[in-house]
Amino acid sequence: MSHRLLAATEVLSLLVRRGETVAVAESLTAGLICAALTGPSGASAAFLGGVVSYSTELKHRLLDVPADLLAREGAVHPKVAAAMAEGVRLLAGSTYGLAVTGVAGPDPQDGKAVGTVHLAVSGPEGRVWHRDPRLAGTRDQIRESTVNEAVDLLRGVLETNVREHSG
Repeated sequence: MSHRLLAATEVLSLLVRRGETVAVAESLTAGLICAALTGPSGASAAFLGGVVSYSTELKHRLLDVPADLLAREGAVHPKVAAAMAEGVRLLAGSTYGLAVTGVAGPDPQDGKAVGTVHLAVSGPEGRVWHRDPRLAGTRDQIRESTVNEAVDLLRGVLETNVREHSG
């Protein structure tokens, strides 16, 4: 079993065991995270859906990312990832929202270097977890690495929360 499928299976198992759900907001990965999380059978028990918000305007209109934040920082920023995660969580009514934004290349965007990626998970009670890896490689490699980073971040959040809730 591939690392990605194993990680996605673990994420879904943790969510199902606790009766929780996840929704995803993707920019540079354009649906690859949704595909990874729906690979394991039974994914529909915990995966509600996703939004591909490739354009900056859609991040604002669909996910309620503040227009002033987007104007000030651009679409590739940790606070934008956090706002996307919260926006998709609220839109879907899920327990967790997972979001990614970044630059896969081949060219920089808004002054941000290729390989700049921001990931965030929004959870209950307004908690947000984030990761800001610097990734290298081709456009496809950066996108694939982003999927792995995102699934791993969500798994880490869920595993930490299991320990916090179990005593």
